[in-house]
Amino acid sequence: MYHPSGSVARQTAGSAAGVLDPRSPDTEAILFQRCTWCGTAMYHRLLCPVCQGSDLRTERSQGTGTVRHSTVVHRNTPAARNVSLIEMAEGFVLRGRVMGPPVGIHSGDRVRLSTAKDPVRGEPVFQLLDEPYRAWS
Repeated sequence: MYHPSGSVARQTAGSAAGVLDPRSPDTEAILFQRCTWCGTAMYHRLLCPVCQGSDLRTERSQGTGTVRHSTVVHRNTPAARNVSLIEMAEGFVLRGRVMGPPVGIHSGDRVRLSTAKDPVRGEPVFQLLDEPYRAWS
């Protein structure tokens, strides 16, 4: 789940895990954690899912990724919208929305972080890097 608390991490006293600061003015970046022991990249975790280590450092994502799964949701919205799982270039996966027609987003499409945010859910919004020609598919 996307946590709307921005993109700047600060270290809390006695904790090695980065805590996201909700007062951040820079909202166009995605921050993620990387385990200092095994190097696993993860998104908004307290412990490493591989080694269970708590020594996590916060890094800034490049903002590019690949759609791994996309589905169209009709519930609780006036219009259909898509919900996608995006695998970022750094290796972590997060949930977001891809701009465009919901039926036009497919697994394997390359995306980049947009400056827009979903106004209702606060999830990150992505845009397609290259729109493939799918007239016959």
